[in-house]
Amino acid sequence: MERRRSARRGVTPCEPLSFARLRTGSELRLIDASTWGALAETRERLLPGRHLDVHVVSSAGRALVRARVTRAYVSRLEADEIDYRAGLAFDRAVDVDPGGYPVPPTATVCSAPAGIGYPGGAASGEIDFIERLSA
Repeated sequence: MERRRSARRGVTPCEPLSFARLRTGSELRLIDASTWGALAETRERLLPGRHLDVHVVSSAGRALVRARVTRAYVSRLEADEIDYRAGLAFDRAVDVDPGGYPVPPTATVCSAPAGIGYPGGAASGEIDFIERLSA
């Protein structure tokens, strides 16, 4: 039995909706979203019942939405970091449409980050100095 208010859709990592921010500054990565809620991943521990102010970038522009954490769990555990996933219920409807028309998941391709990486060299974090001899 479906209990959600509206249909959920996956959020691709390339669209602006995939990155949200809490009012306190912590980043959220939206996994999927609907008009009335979202599943978010973060490094901050979010407990069920907590109320949050979330900055969301949708096709209509940037919006500050009040949300309540409905559920939370550990999604990834490493020796030095913990990632959490939390279900968020929005207090008001948010337009999560990907630009007004449906986009097939295979049509969205993320571009490579701009710029050129550092050349291979000092991998230990130390600076290599090249000595110049004058004639």
